[in-house]
Amino acid sequence: MSNETREQRCCPPPQRPNRAWLRDYSTLFKALGDPTRLEMIDLLARADGALCVCDIESCFDLSQPTISHHLRLLRQAGLVSTERRGTWMHYRLSSDCIDRFSQFADNLVRAPLEIPQS
Repeated sequence: MSNETREQRCCPPPQRPNRAWLRDYSTLFKALGDPTRLEMIDLLARADGALCVCDIESCFDLSQPTISHHLRLLRQAGLVSTERRGTWMHYRLSSDCIDRFSQFADNLVRAPLEIPQS
């Protein structure tokens, strides 16, 4: 954009988003971009404690490798945590899952200068 065009603007240009901050949330929302994974999050949110992968599997009409794939993506996004009990993996929502959504919503309504500049 030339200097002449900049001078003709009706208002100052918007501040560019902090890409590093948004990248963290991009991973989070990509993990939630699949209906099966959203169902898994809902299942874990309603559970009283951790659920064994065999119990999670029984709720879906999907193969075990597909279930494991979805759970791995949720774990990589920081949405679920795992615990091995013998040969079985148990899953629960991560302790900071809800906090991450709250932080994102809070940052959306803040003034742009208050968004973390990491």
